[in-house]
Amino acid sequence: MSQVPQVGADGWVADVRRIPSPHFDARPTLGAADAAVSLVVLHCISLPPGRFGGDEVARFFAGTLDYDGHPFFAQLRGVRVSAHFLIGRDGGLTQFVSCRDRAWHAGVSAFEGRPGCNDFSIGVELEGCDYEPFADAQYGTLDALLPALRAAYPLRAVRGHSEIAPGRKTDPGPFFDWSRLRRDFVGNSASDC
Repeated sequence: MSQVPQVGADGWVADVRRIPSPHFDARPTLGAADAAVSLVVLHCISLPPGRFGGDEVARFFAGTLDYDGHPFFAQLRGVRVSAHFLIGRDGGLTQFVSCRDRAWHAGVSAFEGRPGCNDFSIGVELEGCDYEPFADAQYGTLDALLPALRAAYPLRAVRGHSEIAPGRKTDPGPFFDWSRLRRDFVGNSASDC
């Protein structure tokens, strides 16, 4: 990513690829502390599994995937998911949902005893899989995006999907190098703010 991203008051990052997803809704209106975006959840995805560089993930999140385009896609028919962001293997950043809204990325999940992580988190997908390392460019974009999100929201932690949905999810997987996140963002722990 060549420039430092900024999150606008509308929850969209300026000057990044934007593909609005229909798969979102409003965050719940709760007490101020409960409604605050305080968590970033890291995921990984590739469609079909293990194939990188196509537009299938973007089409899936946008609700325009050709379900007849690959045998694997048949099992995704009717599935409605999204994430706020996708970081491609080349480091390209795409936003699908405003950070002010609830993307549908975490599913059944809990963080520090609090269920429903979609309510208070931002979902960041990395184009990848559980059995291959991520690209240097992806870490660079993530390294730029996380401080921008932290400047806009009272983030307290960054966690893998596997940590908020243990036993159900494995991503971003064992090849995600937590030590590569900016030290000033993650603090003393590998994934704390």
